[in-house]
Amino acid sequence: MLQFSQLLNFLSRAAEANTDAVKMMMKKKFLAGSLAAIVAALFAGIWWLDAQFEEPDAVIAKSIAGELGAKSVLAIFAHPDDEQLVTGLLIRARERDGAITRIITATKGEAGTQLPQVARQEELGVIRHAELLKNGYALGVKEQLVWDYPDGGVADVDFEGYVTRLENQIAIWKPDLIVTFWPESGFSDHADHKVVSKAAVEAVRRHRESNPEGAPNAIAFILAPRRMMSRFAGDTGKIIAANQPAPSYAMPGEG
Repeated sequence: MLQFSQLLNFLSRAAEANTDAVKMMMKKKFLAGSLAAIVAALFAGIWWLDAQFEEPDAVIAKSIAGELGAKSVLAIFAHPDDEQLVTGLLIRARERDGAITRIITATKGEAGTQLPQVARQEELGVIRHAELLKNGYALGVKEQLVWDYPDGGVADVDFEGYVTRLENQIAIWKPDLIVTFWPESGFSDHADHKVVSKAAVEAVRRHRESNPEGAPNAIAFILAPRRMMSRFAGDTGKIIAANQPAPSYAMPGEG
């Protein structure tokens, strides 16, 4: 039989063990609760961040080309990689609507900033030119033109000559829909973007005057997400957001 002192010692150790078990159980509950809170906060953060790219009043369209009945789409841009802004538009125009898609890019992107550096700077234009052609092929673009205007210097070229060149190509390809930047913001406030889009608008205007039946029916302007630009892109982002209209349509990007 246990002596009284031994019994007390036994009961004390049992109580301590039981307390440790309770503490362990509480710790597990705390960890589980903390993990659930972290996961909930993570999903809330992702939802909030995603909302910064949304335009609630825009009509969600499966295809802009489809909405406008376009069977031929011409994207007019300044640099290689600009076409990545409308991958969804180009892919869906071809796959969903059977439209022919084409791209005109004003420069070869030779003045781009390399982050990280992938080539000698003097050869960057060759590499970006090749990447552009490869991207266009992957997007199912039927034809691409890459012109030799200076990257970062499109604003300094002969505007009239550039507009005429665009108008002549529009007359050859006869697109129903032109896709370019919004002229006042250029998507990123880039001077090349603004000039290219202004020239595209002017070329369409002139073509409508000279040949209204063969001119494009519509221009789709690319806009940057206003809330995201206003909150996260500094003063430039605020300028971009202030110089953009509300969008009429939004569609998946097919990234």
